[in-house]
Amino acid sequence: MRRELLQWYGLFGAALAWTGQHVVGFGVATADCTNASRHWGLDVTVWIVVFTVVGLAFAVLAEAAAISILLETRALDYDDPPPDGRRHFFAYGAALGNVLFIMAIVLNAVGTLASVGCRPA
Repeated sequence: MRRELLQWYGLFGAALAWTGQHVVGFGVATADCTNASRHWGLDVTVWIVVFTVVGLAFAVLAEAAAISILLETRALDYDDPPPDGRRHFFAYGAALGNVLFIMAIVLNAVGTLASVGCRPA
């Protein structure tokens, strides 16, 4: 059961981390630019940095989970019978996908922090 959960976290963990970071970042940036919520005093930089660090931590853990499953099943081929063949196949996909999601988290943070802020409509 532990290996199965590790496999699924390795496959979906970084994607969920990026999704959370993106949704919160979008929400904070939008709230900072609207007149109705400006009085909340949100500091966009602090929110983006915190959620980027948290997102990166979850994504790196997902990459570690994918690599651990990949190392555990390295003697297998991806088309071997399930469940071990499936784990090996998913671990390859997760290891590559997690790197892409880690880069997406970093690029999302850089884009939000480097933006010029609110523009009048």
